[in-house]
Amino acid sequence: MDSISVLERLIAFPTVSRDSNLQLIHYVAEVLDRHGIASQIIHSHDGHKANLFATIGPSGTPGVMLSGHTDVVPIDGQDWTLPPFELTSREGKLYGRGAADMKGFVASALHACVKASTMRLKTPLHLALSYDEEIGCIGVRSLIEMLQGAPQKPLLCIVGEPTGMQVATGHKGKIGARALCRGREGHSALAPLALNAIHLGCDFVAALRREQDRLASEGARDGDYDIPYTTVHVGKMNAGVALNIVPNLCTIDFEIRNIAADNADEILDRLRGEAKRIATEAASTAPEAAIDIEIFNTYPGLDTPAVSQAVAFVKSLTGANGTIKVAFGTEGGLFSRDVGTPTVVCGPGSMAQGHKPDEFVSVEQLGRCDAMLEKLLHRLTEASPLTL
Repeated sequence: MDSISVLERLIAFPTVSRDSNLQLIHYVAEVLDRHGIASQIIHSHDGHKANLFATIGPSGTPGVMLSGHTDVVPIDGQDWTLPPFELTSREGKLYGRGAADMKGFVASALHACVKASTMRLKTPLHLALSYDEEIGCIGVRSLIEMLQGAPQKPLLCIVGEPTGMQVATGHKGKIGARALCRGREGHSALAPLALNAIHLGCDFVAALRREQDRLASEGARDGDYDIPYTTVHVGKMNAGVALNIVPNLCTIDFEIRNIAADNADEILDRLRGEAKRIATEAASTAPEAAIDIEIFNTYPGLDTPAVSQAVAFVKSLTGANGTIKVAFGTEGGLFSRDVGTPTVVCGPGSMAQGHKPDEFVSVEQLGRCDAMLEKLLHRLTEASPLTL
């Protein structure tokens, strides 16, 4: 058994976030069980999905946790030239949905766990697999609750999202929100007597754009990011039933991705104030005018100090001299904030291949991940591999 053969099995499970991941979780549990490793399966409320947590090594001692998500994004509407749920190996690249994001790391981590079962670890190795990361780091919350109640918290967490095997110390936080813009319906021939909810929505989008301009020109900056400031983005607008009806409802989905120096709640408060101002002005036409903002998803950013012992330890495993920060979100911020575990992001492949047709991870990158985890295992056999 090697990482590539494990990856072949993992890709064959079509664990799109809208579907179950139980077949994959049961496969991992069976592999672990065959090598004498007990695992805990934490089911979702409906029993349709599950997280998995396993420990190899001495009990009652905090260890190093390898964290990965098992869900993948859909292939709908994408022009794949290769079968998305079969591993295809061509010219040093391993193709399939999730190969980069992030079943490549999960395969390498499972391979490392099996190898660890044959070694005398003095510090444990933990494996944490979650579901529904792709729709907002949702599934991992129950696993985090379990870790919060555990007598020993992990010493360190490595989230294996694709970073090209560079050590990432941070990512932005995120708030996903929906603005419900309420107007008054009417016949389009008498449109001035009604209140078009789309017009309210457009006014609110303009307010979002003004806030983005302010953040870009006056907000805090972090030069480690490609986009060094907090961003506000509108991703979806829905409204209207028929052309001859003035719509009474317009919904706008938007997000805030904030760097550590910015408080996302304060930004949201400013946007709520703008929403109230727009609705108040429109109330002269229709007293029922309103713009209500609902949050449907949020997760914290990650900002592990680059000079921390946790970062130095992972750099010693990869041979890296520097660190990066990544644009995409991960579960790392939750592990850091809610469990108190120092966390870094480091895994094979590039997010430039993630979420695209013919997604791939290179054999070279997977080999580098295997080498990092091999070094980790040998460090865990030492008396005191790290003190955090």
